[in-house]
Amino acid sequence: MHSQVKPMAIKLPESDKERLKRLGEARKRTPHWLAREAISQYLDREEAAERFRQESVARWEAFSHDGKTISNDSVMTWLDSWGTDKEHEAPK
Repeated sequence: MHSQVKPMAIKLPESDKERLKRLGEARKRTPHWLAREAISQYLDREEAAERFRQESVARWEAFSHDGKTISNDSVMTWLDSWGTDKEHEAPK
């Protein structure tokens, strides 16, 4: 499924426009392509950061509600098993 593409104007300092032009020439891409790619990567990164933030808040709220934790020893035992033939399941 292809989403509809609509134009959007953004104002950039002339120096950034020149940087996009030079990089585009070096990469054999248009400044438009570079700007779209930069925005897409920014959104991916910021959405992931927001998901992490929301998960962290949810974990804190769960801890605040029930006080349940996983001991450091359990976590370290699990991490030490990574990459071995006897890899443990994550502590619950």
